[in-house]
Amino acid sequence: MHFLDQAKIHVKSGAGGPGAVSFRREKYIEFGGPDGGNGGKGGNVVFEAVPGLNTLIDFRYSQHFKAKRGGHGMGKNRTGASAEDLVIKVPVGTQVLSEDKEEVLFDFTEEGQRFVLLEGGMGGRGNASYKTSTNRAPRQHQPGEPAQEMSVWLRLKLLADVGLVGLPNAGKSTFINAVSNAGAKVGDYAFTTLIPKLGVVHHKGREFVLADIPGLIEGAAEGAGIGDRFLGHIERCRVLIHLIDISGADPVEALRVVEGELEAYGAGLEDKPRLVALNKVDLADAELVEGFAAELKAEGVDDVFAVSGITGAGIEELMDAVLRYLPAQTSTETPGHMPTEGDAGDAGTAGWDPLD
Repeated sequence: MHFLDQAKIHVKSGAGGPGAVSFRREKYIEFGGPDGGNGGKGGNVVFEAVPGLNTLIDFRYSQHFKAKRGGHGMGKNRTGASAEDLVIKVPVGTQVLSEDKEEVLFDFTEEGQRFVLLEGGMGGRGNASYKTSTNRAPRQHQPGEPAQEMSVWLRLKLLADVGLVGLPNAGKSTFINAVSNAGAKVGDYAFTTLIPKLGVVHHKGREFVLADIPGLIEGAAEGAGIGDRFLGHIERCRVLIHLIDISGADPVEALRVVEGELEAYGAGLEDKPRLVALNKVDLADAELVEGFAAELKAEGVDDVFAVSGITGAGIEELMDAVLRYLPAQTSTETPGHMPTEGDAGDAGTAGWDPLD
């Protein structure tokens, strides 16, 4: 399945059905009179968050959505049928944005949420409703309210508790495969991860969702590499794990590059707690690990975790630190718990406040 996290669509509600102009004509009935019924209501345009979807790819092939109009009023005071709502199903985590992307119209954070974007038009009045003592044969009727239409953007932000960041080839894919069920592609070259990847981690009776995004390089905020558009998928995370390749040229410079791109992106990412981990320690000796850890601490990092996605070294301690940032109710019954403002859990001291 292809991954798509942004799509522009055009939606239109249903117009109201027109009222009828009709007069009762029956044999042996001396006075018939008007009996035109009202028109039916047009269909609403409704968005609904449903389980089982994790991409907006369907909207690449269908960009126009139109609800049905209400039925015509009929004689014998029959009201036209109201049209069914047009329900557009989207993944949990989808935001509905205005056409200029300046306003968030709705943010779907839970399964089953519904949002009426456009109301269908009300049906028009039939001539029976215009009958008065002085106007016994009215021919007035209403055509029904017109439809509403607009263009909106859909933007998907995956729901994850923990985000994984780092330079390309920092070993993020190997790491997420080691701790979760993600099954990410692994290769000995940069940008093996081209789209965000989710994995469910089970650790000490707890369960949480880990998100891996494509690697960041210097200038990502200006579009270098894959750019920073996928950073939106970790905006909802409670804590970030910053993986640094110990076999890279300069771990301290790697730290500064990624932190600089997070700060340039904004959206609160620069303020999220960070767990910094030196990855691929199976390729280095203990002395080198201690040396690089000391350099990172000199840059302001509180604790440095030495881990290996290949051997599993240090992963237990890192996952223990992650749990301290998750609320107690994030258990095997609530995968992908959605962060809420003011609900930060019991954060421990293993985290690191970003550099000033």
